[in-house]
Amino acid sequence: MSTLYTTRVNAYGGRSGTIKSEDGILDLALAMPTELGGKGGATNPEQLFAAGYAACFENAVIHVTRGKADKVKDSDIEVAAEVSLLPTEQGGFQLAVALEVEITGVDQAKAEEIVQAAHAVCPYSNAIRGNVDVKISVFAQ
Repeated sequence: MSTLYTTRVNAYGGRSGTIKSEDGILDLALAMPTELGGKGGATNPEQLFAAGYAACFENAVIHVTRGKADKVKDSDIEVAAEVSLLPTEQGGFQLAVALEVEITGVDQAKAEEIVQAAHAVCPYSNAIRGNVDVKISVFAQ
C-alpha cells in the first residue's frame, strides 16, 4: 500500500508553546484553555483536532456520494465537531467526540445513510474507532 500524503508538525513548549508545520503554513501559538487553568487566548490541541476531524469528515461525505444520484456539494454540508477532554480512572486523560452533520438536499434517511458510509471511510473515524467515544447527530435540510 502506498502512502497518499505525509506531513510533519513540530511542537515546542507543550500546551503553552507553539506548533509549526514543515512547510511553514501552520505556525501557531498554543495556550492552555482557561477551563483547564490556563491563560487562554490561543488555540489548543483539542480545537485543532476538532477542526481536522470536521473538515475530514465533511470530505468523507463528499467522497461517498461521488458518482451517485444523491451526490452532495461542499456547500450542501456542514460538520461541527465537539471534542471533550475527560479524566480517566487511572489518572490520565481521554477524548470524546460529538459530530453534528447537516446535509442539504436529501431526506433524513438518505442523510443518515450517507453519514454512516462517511464514518466508515473517514481516516479520523478509522483512527479513533474503538478508542474514542464518537456520537453522531445527522440533520437533513
